[in-house]
Amino acid sequence: PAAAGMTISVIIPTLNEAGELAETIRRARLVPEVCEIIVADGGSSDATREIATQMGAKVIQSERGRGRQLRTGAATATGDVILLLHADTWLPPETGQAIQNCLRDQTIVGGGCWKIFRDGSPLLRGSRFKCALRLFLARRVMADQAIFVRRDILEAVGGVPDLPLMEEFELCRRLRRVGRLALADATVITSARRFAKLGVTRTYARMWRVILQYYLGTPPAELRRIYEKE
Repeated sequence: PAAAGMTISVIIPTLNEAGELAETIRRARLVPEVCEIIVADGGSSDATREIATQMGAKVIQSERGRGRQLRTGAATATGDVILLLHADTWLPPETGQAIQNCLRDQTIVGGGCWKIFRDGSPLLRGSRFKCALRLFLARRVMADQAIFVRRDILEAVGGVPDLPLMEEFELCRRLRRVGRLALADATVITSARRFAKLGVTRTYARMWRVILQYYLGTPPAELRRIYEKE
């Protein structure tokens, strides 16, 4: 489809996100191009599903695992563009227009947004610079950057990879084979809660360890065990 008039399906994977979800959905609904919000729940035991329904989102059940949940949600989506959104990441109202502007270039198949943390320590500053550096050097975007992709392209590359972790690495790898990735001119605001839990330095060290292990061929289930270790 032509970029002008594109519709966007937002897919949010959840597992016990009652504390974060309402505001995330509220902000996503303020993006005029968003035609549907699909919450793919991995078996929440709190009020996540009820909150999503009250906020007007479509709720579907999925086996637990971020890649699988995103894959399940995206498979039911009807928008021209699929936007993969973390339950604690807020979209600004101009997100849709920024994505449309990006996708006017037919060589661009998807990408992500710029990102800042809303409650982070000084050590988390510079996240916008890292977004640019990551795309320039590694040609990928992170899962909490509101990854977007043309729906027909996503279907052509086999959908969101069914992985418990690092699904965005694999997705970006597949997308690079068929086109370019870009940064849309919108800045999402994400939570620093994972950093608050372990501390900034330890969290980054763990992330880099997981990334290194991924490139060395460690199975995704083992990567998730390392990443989620208390």
